[in-house]
Amino acid sequence: MIAPIPDVLIQPVVAAALAEDLGRAGDVTAQACIDADARLAATFGVRQSGTVAGLACARLAVLALDPSARFEVLAADGDRVEAGEVLARVEANARALLSAERTALNLLGRLSGVASLTRTYVDVIEGTGARIADTRKTTPGLRHLEKYAVRCGGGLNHRFGLDDAILIKDNHVAACGGVGEALKRARAAAGHLMKIEVEVDSLAQLEEALPHRPDVIMLDNFDLDDLAAAVRMAGGEVTLEASGGVNLQTVRGIAESGVQVISVGALTHSAAVLDIGLDAA
Repeated sequence: MIAPIPDVLIQPVVAAALAEDLGRAGDVTAQACIDADARLAATFGVRQSGTVAGLACARLAVLALDPSARFEVLAADGDRVEAGEVLARVEANARALLSAERTALNLLGRLSGVASLTRTYVDVIEGTGARIADTRKTTPGLRHLEKYAVRCGGGLNHRFGLDDAILIKDNHVAACGGVGEALKRARAAAGHLMKIEVEVDSLAQLEEALPHRPDVIMLDNFDLDDLAAAVRMAGGEVTLEASGGVNLQTVRGIAESGVQVISVGALTHSAAVLDIGLDAA
């Protein structure tokens, strides 16, 4: 069971998306063609197989324009679904429902696409013991929702922002003068609950990092032989995260190297929208 995001965190995103679509005068097509008190029943149906995420976005989009709408959810975020399945039924003021349609589908389709791609990666490495994680390569304003969708697909969340963990990247290392010096400074500044991760791009940098005992070491663009060597060098004393060059063709081999985590930017920056439609009942 995926812990849902509270509505209060979703509503601002939905409200901004509706405001963008409604513009300065509202839905002039619905106002011109549909009686003000007309009602419409419809279903949200999935047109291709995938994994669902974002049903609350669709519900809140409809309710924002018609608080009296009835929205019946028939699937749960994280469910695998097949083409033709109905995700939700809705009955609402017709003008309101059609005005909310695109916002609801944009968010539901986008998040379900992220969840579906994540699930594909998770399935490919099944049995290896490695886990798939996301990155900060997210759509501005949608990070918390896209990372929720990753969880719906069976993945892990990396840090949410710059403030919830120390992640020393290659440019930080360059600015500090070396991996060891960067880790010394990070350790001195970190509170007792703050994790420290450092990115390394060679076995030599890994060797330099290990005595400083960071919580996580990111192995950036290591080939399979070097990944296996890194796992042997670490000896299980630190979490190893592989990153860079990860796709559906390479991820199984990376997972079989023995690393614990594989971070994949594509989960959020390259996921295709899952095809979902709203059809009058």
